[in-house]
Amino acid sequence: MLATEVPGISDLLTGVRLVTSLAGMFVVAVIVGRLLGVRRSFSAVVISAVAGWVAGAVIAVVLARNHEGGDAGFTRNLWLFATFCTMSATVWIEMLAKPGTLARAQTSLTSIPRPIRALRRRTQRLGRYAQITRIAARNGFGKSLGIADEESSDRRAPVPVRVRHALEDAGGVFVKLGQVLSTRADLLPPPMVHELAHLQDDVAPAAQQDVEELLEAELGAAVDAVFREFDWEPVAAASIGQAYRARLPNGDAVVVKVQRPGIADAVERDLDVLAQLGETLEARVAWAAEYRVTQVIGEFSDRLREELDFRVEARNAIEISRRLADSGGVRVPRVHQELSTSRVLVMEWFEGVSVRDTDRIDAMGLDRDSLADHLLRSSLQQMFIEGHFHADPHPGNVLALADGTLGLIDFGATGRLDHVEQSSIREMMFAVGSQDAALLRQAVLEVAGVRSGFDDDLFERALARFMARHLGPGSVPSAAMFNELLQMFFSFGVCLPPEFSTFFRALITLEGTLTTLRPGYLVIDAAQSVAAEWSRERLTPSSVGELMRDEAVKLAPLLRRLPRHVDRVATIVERGDLRVRISLLSSEEDVRVVTRFLNRALLAFVGGIVGFMSVFLIGIKGGPEFTGQTSLYELFGYFGLFCSTLLIMRVLVSVFRDGET
Repeated sequence: MLATEVPGISDLLTGVRLVTSLAGMFVVAVIVGRLLGVRRSFSAVVISAVAGWVAGAVIAVVLARNHEGGDAGFTRNLWLFATFCTMSATVWIEMLAKPGTLARAQTSLTSIPRPIRALRRRTQRLGRYAQITRIAARNGFGKSLGIADEESSDRRAPVPVRVRHALEDAGGVFVKLGQVLSTRADLLPPPMVHELAHLQDDVAPAAQQDVEELLEAELGAAVDAVFREFDWEPVAAASIGQAYRARLPNGDAVVVKVQRPGIADAVERDLDVLAQLGETLEARVAWAAEYRVTQVIGEFSDRLREELDFRVEARNAIEISRRLADSGGVRVPRVHQELSTSRVLVMEWFEGVSVRDTDRIDAMGLDRDSLADHLLRSSLQQMFIEGHFHADPHPGNVLALADGTLGLIDFGATGRLDHVEQSSIREMMFAVGSQDAALLRQAVLEVAGVRSGFDDDLFERALARFMARHLGPGSVPSAAMFNELLQMFFSFGVCLPPEFSTFFRALITLEGTLTTLRPGYLVIDAAQSVAAEWSRERLTPSSVGELMRDEAVKLAPLLRRLPRHVDRVATIVERGDLRVRISLLSSEEDVRVVTRFLNRALLAFVGGIVGFMSVFLIGIKGGPEFTGQTSLYELFGYFGLFCSTLLIMRVLVSVFRDGET
């Protein structure tokens, strides 16, 4: 078609030039992406290369039609304008697709794209994203994502109820996110926490054939060759995996936990969609940025990816088992590491009964008071001494065994506390026991972050009222009061580390398990007694002397340097050379505000310069003719004016969005 319109250019030669130039534009698009320092997706490279090539070819053809001897200039014009338009398309796609690109440093292209697989995954993610946004619109949350709500959405229902319905409709990862958020009383208001606690994760077991294929692929042998017996009726099924009873060739009873086939790809797809939703929310609504939604989603994603790797659960069980080896009253199932992989976990089978089945425990002749003491001591040791604890000790995960001990199972959810966090929690527990509001405030703020507008004095008075209400005369303290304490932190804008939420959730769950096993068991009183006993054991003359020696060793370097530092400061003051250094932009929020301002100022400046140059080009008379009525200067002038207008309008839209809630 082009050859018939361009005099003197043969069909074959035209085709060769066009194909060669198109291939060249792909190279140009990749090189431009690397020069910009951005990670370019395969689809972005294709779009920018094709768009630039089409625009350049059209301009070259038009110029050739309007000039004699266009054959000689066609190739030059084709490459020149196609390269320019490809570069322009690359920049505009990056700017329009990622509003904050000018202010973010990104890594360069590091991998060779696989177009078919990438296209399939992108299609699946786009489809899932569209599905989630429709669910959000149906439940009245479309405006937060920049789309219109559906007319059928029931906006009269309370927001927590609509959130729960939306998460249940989305299913998969979104249900697990809601379940995790239901434990974050430090992040969400009480009505939301209460509603999300009703989320259910009901899934049907995976097909036996699919599970058998996965097992054989992971174990490298047939199931019958590895296990003497294998019961294909699952004893438990969840969204991530399901468990089966089996017996090894030596007769040992084991439980085999198998990851659901295909769940890893589905989880990664949903996590990608969830991350995009979080970025959209932070860009559009103020509360999402204030509560750091993307950070919460990132922490949730990391935890879920760990849950997908059964080797992490195996390490958790082995580590906690090693640390509880001397406790005697609580056991952890042995992990068969030689049979365990990232998708299969084989552990010892505990023949016992759940602690909620108190009648059977009594029939076994076991002392429930003794069992409760063992469980409490073991849990406190994990939390306050070892720093690595079972995060979900509900009655289904605690078994009473025939030998009078307890068995802990399911180590997919554990918590870790570093030394600073352990110290803070111990101080918090001591402050609660001694009803010292000032000490509790100090212990909390050692590890917590606070949002703007935090009032220290009001916070301490609120803590004092909390203690008077729950720890005053006639009050019976319970672990559940810590839930109210977390909600108080939320109302004051105090952001605790995620592990603190895990700790308090585990403590509240532990209290429910202990009172189920032994009704009327006073958990807080028993915990204080255990803590006092441990303190007496540790505060011996030798231990105090050792502690003092350790502290003296730590202070020795500081004391040795102190006279020199004092002398230096005194000399500087005497000379009048004392200076104060102020660290500007030390806050992430300050950096974010300045970055946003500079980003907009740069866009507005570039838009103004481009507009000025475009008007200048339009005003030039003469020049190379593009069509009968328009010169090439005017063409670039009008195009630049359009780009300038688009840039300035983009700045205005971003300013208008700042006023949205």
